Amino acid sequence: MNHNTPVPPLSPRPLRHLAEVHRRVMTAGRLRAQGVSVAEANEQCRPGGPWQQLLPGVFLLHPGPPTSEERLHAVLMYAARERGTGVPSQPGAEDPHRPVYAEAMITGLAALTLHGFSSTPPLLSLDRIDVLVPRMRRLRSAGGARIVRTSALPAPEQVTGLPVAPVPRALADAVTELTDAGAVRRLLTEAVRGGHCEPAAVVRELNNAKLLSRPHVVDAVDSLLAEGRAIAEDRLYRMVREYGLPDPVWNVDLRLPGGPHLGGLDAYWPDQAVAVELDTRAPRQDEDALWSEYARKREHLERLGITVVHITPRKLRDAMEQQATVVRTALMASGDRDPAAYVVVLPR
Repeated sequence: MNHNTPVPPLSPRPLRHLAEVHRRVMTAGRLRAQGVSVAEANEQCRPGGPWQQLLPGVFLLHPGPPTSEERLHAVLMYAARERGTGVPSQPGAEDPHRPVYAEAMITGLAALTLHGFSSTPPLLSLDRIDVLVPRMRRLRSAGGARIVRTSALPAPEQVTGLPVAPVPRALADAVTELTDAGAVRRLLTEAVRGGHCEPAAVVRELNNAKLLSRPHVVDAVDSLLAEGRAIAEDRLYRMVREYGLPDPVWNVDLRLPGGPHLGGLDAYWPDQAVAVELDTRAPRQDEDALWSEYARKREHLERLGITVVHITPRKLRDAMEQQATVVRTALMASGDRDPAAYVVVLPR
């Protein structure tokens, strides 16, 4: 075959072929690779024609409304980093028809819906789909695509074969656009109750997005932190019960006899002088100061001979058995240590 032969005018046969490709959404670059010029593609998108242009340079190869999946692919094709061929998305080796999107991922409400949230709208009801790209990309929001920029692109998670922002980042991008306090609270609460992420990760992203100056967001965050601590405490109770640890005294304050307050603890074993403290710090502006306070309390208690085990909510969720082993080891090692100083244990 002579590869220098001019491409003949568009015929019904290649059109039928193109209409059957994966997702039936293609970029102008991919169409050119199939022998279809921009002028020919535009001709197919005339009123009443068989195709339509969803976004600049992105075509839907059938009439009628796009499916939610076609909209997601169209947004990613529009925003993905162009390769050397000028084609935003290239097929992957494992699936020759499935595109691979570079430096672009679904975020915001659409991402949360893909992650399985029940408090977000169905994809088809969203007027625009948010797509996260690096800050320096020269892209504008267009049609059903809203461009969201970031100086540090997170590693995407693959959901139904699509690159999707992690839940904390998607939450922050969704909350940026929300003014309804109830909607914000529902999203943050579902993120924690549903086990999608820990409160600290959410607050960190909200802080990075400079959203903690908005009163309705601050109120929702306060509820979120209370919810997160309650869930962590419940997991701590369950860890003690399920892994056969001796019963501690729960939620206590320690004081030196006639002396100063030493601090509150989530669990304490007086006979072994072992304490557990849940690290539920919220990563806000004063994180360093708060961590210094944690560290000072821990050092003071350990000088008195009390072993302090710090456990994060995430470790309780993901590695409960390992955390139980850490506590059990500390309890067993108590017999090898010098006796701890006498302290007064008070209910908190």
